Amino acid sequence: MLTRFAPSPTGDLHLGHAYSAVLAHDAARAANGRFVIRIDDIDGSRSREDYVAASLADLVWLGLAWDGEPVRQSARLGDYATALDTLRARGLVYSCFCTRADIAASLSAPHGPSGPVYPGTCRDLPAAERERRMATEPHCWRLDMARAVLTTGALAWEEQGQGERVADPLAHGDIVLARKDAPASYHLASTLDDAMMGVTHIIRGADLLASTDVHRLLQALLGLPTPLYRHHPLVCGPDGKRLAKRDAAASLASLRAAGVDGPALAADLLAARLPTGYSLRMP
Repeated sequence: MLTRFAPSPTGDLHLGHAYSAVLAHDAARAANGRFVIRIDDIDGSRSREDYVAASLADLVWLGLAWDGEPVRQSARLGDYATALDTLRARGLVYSCFCTRADIAASLSAPHGPSGPVYPGTCRDLPAAERERRMATEPHCWRLDMARAVLTTGALAWEEQGQGERVADPLAHGDIVLARKDAPASYHLASTLDDAMMGVTHIIRGADLLASTDVHRLLQALLGLPTPLYRHHPLVCGPDGKRLAKRDAAASLASLRAAGVDGPALAADLLAARLPTGYSLRMP
């Protein structure tokens, strides 16, 4: 077994991150497997090196140990570009010039598992117009979802303890795989990284359950293995909402500063015992 924890260095880790990391660490150690760290640092506008150091310090404070050096997504941009080129050569991606505001204003943009579904405005642009606009306009690269699904057929994955789940990538519409300010989307980068790292069991929050539809499709398109998945409940604060990095009171740094015992907290989280006021809930 090989599990991973993949923090984004865009803020302090909180109790929700700790819960996910502890579950992944314990699963690997209980099976005499390996637990690895990946730093998801390709958000150039928000990633900060001090948050990398802080995240690793938080994990050490919790009593968690990982195998090998942490992998950084920023060192793997060439692999993401190669995968995108592969999909482009197969006619499965297209350039899109729409802004988020354009999509939000579109009356034909229904909502899917991840928000507004792209209405396909740029999908069938004439080749000459596409080439002309690509030379001068900012653009992203979208997956032609319907065409991609036709090439793979029906897909499924195994959810630990629940059996097989049928993937529904079409519900997500033509997702973005890369844009100028992000050389690979979360979907593309995470799927490729998990395969490269040899991750066998993905343990992560239930807020990412729907994303597995897309990841399963990308695995099929790129010839990658499919791990076993486990999507756990989310840690929610006293207001009943899932924690976010702006929730300073639940940050591991604040708990450590208050003198909380890290390994004891990890043991409590493993037993689903949360500090007063916090709870575990499925979204």
